[in-house]
Amino acid sequence: MPSQPALDLIDLTMKATEAYGRPDLTERLRVTRRRVADPDMRVLVVGEFKQGKSALVNALVSAEICPVDDDIATSVTTAVKYTSGKPSVTVVRETAGPGDGERRQERTDVPLTDLQRYVSEAGNPGNREKVSHVEVAVPRKLLASGLVVIDTPGVGGLGSAHAAMTMAALTTADAVLLVSDAATEYTAPELRFLQQARALCPHVACVLTKTDLHPEWRRIADLDRGHLARQGIRAEMLPVSSVLRRAAAAANDTALNEESGFKALVTYLREHVIAGAERVDRRTASQDVLSALEQIAHRMRAELQAQQDPVGADLLIARLQEAKGRAEDLKKRSARWQTTLNDGFGDLQSDIDHDLRDRMRSLTKQTEELLDGEDPGEIWDQFAEWLHAQVAHAASTNFVWASQRARHLSTLVADHFVAGGRVALPDLSRHTSGGLGGQVNPMIQPEMAKFRVGTALLTGLRGGQGGMMMFGMVTSLAGMAMINPISGAAAVLLGLKGAHDEKKRLLEKRRADSKQAVRKHIDDVTFQVGKDSRDMLRRVQRTLRDHFQEVAQELATSMSESVASAQEAVKAATGGRDERMRNLRAELERIAAVEKKARALVADD
Repeated sequence: MPSQPALDLIDLTMKATEAYGRPDLTERLRVTRRRVADPDMRVLVVGEFKQGKSALVNALVSAEICPVDDDIATSVTTAVKYTSGKPSVTVVRETAGPGDGERRQERTDVPLTDLQRYVSEAGNPGNREKVSHVEVAVPRKLLASGLVVIDTPGVGGLGSAHAAMTMAALTTADAVLLVSDAATEYTAPELRFLQQARALCPHVACVLTKTDLHPEWRRIADLDRGHLARQGIRAEMLPVSSVLRRAAAAANDTALNEESGFKALVTYLREHVIAGAERVDRRTASQDVLSALEQIAHRMRAELQAQQDPVGADLLIARLQEAKGRAEDLKKRSARWQTTLNDGFGDLQSDIDHDLRDRMRSLTKQTEELLDGEDPGEIWDQFAEWLHAQVAHAASTNFVWASQRARHLSTLVADHFVAGGRVALPDLSRHTSGGLGGQVNPMIQPEMAKFRVGTALLTGLRGGQGGMMMFGMVTSLAGMAMINPISGAAAVLLGLKGAHDEKKRLLEKRRADSKQAVRKHIDDVTFQVGKDSRDMLRRVQRTLRDHFQEVAQELATSMSESVASAQEAVKAATGGRDERMRNLRAELERIAAVEKKARALVADD
């Protein structure tokens, strides 16, 4: 639920900004209030193919939402959120805007019974419906706090392009649940994904599913904890059984529900994810309130100082004029923070794009060298699995690097905004939410024409016939029969050569077709990952630009009012000076009381 103390504090401060004639500060606080009052907390459920992700989501919200079956694989992201009314399903499609602008969303409400048609591989093969994601709203108490549970596609698993696309969603997620069943211990792609998720997301937990099917799940859990410790990954392990959870819900059995492990999972979500989001909201509210109050108090302090010391007012006004000039300079495009922002993100985009293309070019070269020494028809399944893992690793590593460098650059912009001081950064994860990432279809296996016995015989006969005719005609000039030992031997040799050449040609064709399929897949991944990176960087850049421009304008307004107040104080009559100073001190005490509440809001963090 939204933090009520934070909302009350914002409301109180908004009354103050309105009373003191600062509509610009009121508007910023109004935006902060909307964000605090509507705190969507996104929990991504990710994992390899058929690990029980959809069953976990259904059990968590106690509703049969995501399709679950041995023959059904989730192919489209499904977001489950709260509604106080009847359950509903909204299909979201994205279309590109003009040029390279923001993508537009097209939302269509469909019956709940049609959900499988859009989100499963069986109902929507290859995502032919062009669905970006599907939103399902259900009346569940767990979701009422703002929790949004997102079931990600399982087709291809973590070692596929789908995992690379998930990286874009991780930057705006509040938590990630890595789902792995209790049959086997963690794989290399799972551990690599956990490391990258820890770098992008504040909360990461490991959910071990299907404990009811695997009696050795405790041993697997211990092995997984060992893998996490060796990799230096700090993540809580949560063994669960979706079957027991559904049975407990049907029988209203508290003990069975606890045995299912879902009580511990729900506790984790409430104490870490929901409470963590509330801490962020309180911190954001505290920072914005303190910033607004400081600017209001600055004018009052300037006037009070001028009233107390009229002789030194000229020096005070000169200092305020100088501060006003610095504030005005912050608004100019030539300001240092503006230069750092524009040049920094331009250089960053170039570096990220070059890094991605370099990684993919090296991978393309490596795959072509591998295919040149092998027969794709014999190794395709193993080759495709290896390639998907390499592509996912390269793409996700690039995206993680882009996100980390963007955060570092954001800090530099903040440092340059106020030379020698600091200014609060906006909450980039909440400001720059950009959907759930794009999707890339898996690599399509080309037609593998094999050199079969029938093909060998036909090719050999065709070559042998030509050889026999040619050598038979030559030897017939010497008085020999058309068919003789020489023409027969030539027929055999040329037939074998023809069969060998045909076999070689088909092999080269398989290699060429496989290389073409690889290049197309890598090009698709490069395009989508590059688009996600550009979108993320552009959102961060715009968020920082708008945030600091607003702060610069607010500072300039505050400095102008401070100068005007000091100048008015000098002109004021001596008789009313004492009363004015008493009023100013009283106002400053009231502001200090509100500031104390703002600091108390984050005192326990």
